[in-house]
Amino acid sequence: QVQVVESGGGLVQPGGSLRLSCAASGSIFKIYTMGWYRQAPGKQRELVATITRAGYTNYADSVKDRFTISRENAKITATVHLQMNSLKPEDTAVYYCSADALKTYWGRGTQVTVSS
Repeated sequence: QVQVVESGGGLVQPGGSLRLSCAASGSIFKIYTMGWYRQAPGKQRELVATITRAGYTNYADSVKDRFTISRENAKITATVHLQMNSLKPEDTAVYYCSADALKTYWGRGTQVTVSS
């Protein structure tokens, strides 16, 4: 079993930055890939970025060169961060963290609102 908790959302102006964090605990030795997904109102959940245990990353085209995902592996927790720069109104969504450990575990999500 894996528990996933996100933090760091909020309101930011266009062009601003936010840093999201996600902590996974429990059977973290089983976790291979962690990632961030987002869901805007009326839209399907979509991939933002993922990172493997070895550090290989994958980004959605819409966030490349603006967002950076990173990961820290400790004894009892695995933490993933999403540094978001040059934010746009279309980045507004609920951001969900995921941890793949034989099955996918999800956090409850954190709201990111980009608005002036």
